[in-house]
Amino acid sequence: MEKLEREIMQVSKEIAVKFIESQRLSPSNFEEIFPSIYRVVMETALKGRDRLEGEGDE
Repeated sequence: MEKLEREIMQVSKEIAVKFIESQRLSPSNFEEIFPSIYRVVMETALKGRDRLEGEGDE
């Protein structure tokens, strides 16, 4: 799971950078918004992993 956690963090950071570049995220609201970005990326990654593992059972 360590590899997956690193990848989730990397993707979350890249999304945050894009939001900062587009001025939708700033240092003043980073602490409020980043956990939401991370949670959505993590949930999406875990659902995708579960779906892929489920397809392997068929």
